[in-house]
Amino acid sequence: MDDKILLVDDEKGILTMLENLLNQEGYTQIATASSGNEALHLVENVAFDLIVLDVMLPDIDGFELCQQIRKITSVPILFLTALTGDLDKLMGLGIGGDDYITKPFNPLEVAARIRAQLRRQNLNKSSYVGQEEEILDFGVFTVHKSAGQLIVNGFDRHCTAKEFELLVFLCEHPNRIFTAQQLYEQVWGSALQGDEKTVVIHISKLRKKIEKDPANPGILVNIRGLGYKFVPPCKG
Repeated sequence: MDDKILLVDDEKGILTMLENLLNQEGYTQIATASSGNEALHLVENVAFDLIVLDVMLPDIDGFELCQQIRKITSVPILFLTALTGDLDKLMGLGIGGDDYITKPFNPLEVAARIRAQLRRQNLNKSSYVGQEEEILDFGVFTVHKSAGQLIVNGFDRHCTAKEFELLVFLCEHPNRIFTAQQLYEQVWGSALQGDEKTVVIHISKLRKKIEKDPANPGILVNIRGLGYKFVPPCKG
């Protein structure tokens, strides 16, 4: 497979295990880094398709490193860390992470999530090839699908890959209720038991970009006990 993957962890055993596992899955273009500075240097010089990132690194905090990486690329970042607290997860996803797996982990689950992320990303890339610009116009904001761009009140609002995919999916299915698990399966591409907090945090980040009052959302609405639905705003 042509996908380029970067594995960042200060535990050599984890790097070797994941690299061998991904090789068995058919991924051969894999780079590894055991420090933040080494990882940042690689990201600056190689166009990776996915990054697996530990938080507890010897030189740069993984959260800080994620923020620096986000200045360079919007490719999926999957946190793999021993930090299991909700605040840590909120931090990781809030600063640009696309998924969050805690140690100890099932290696097959990590491989499945990586595979799902890459498959979804490649499907999105292929669907845009030769496609005329498709714009979803909702008045206060527009979604430019092939450009991967969100414009809110005339201003470009940056989205991570998964934020944008989630928004596009909801915009293309207005007024339909989806559970957090259904959204995880549709957007993250995994039929495994997903982490509902991942979806909740991404919904919260999108609300801050498109809602007039994120604390009282009228577009990305939570239907208590059922799930989320996208309510198109009235134009005009």
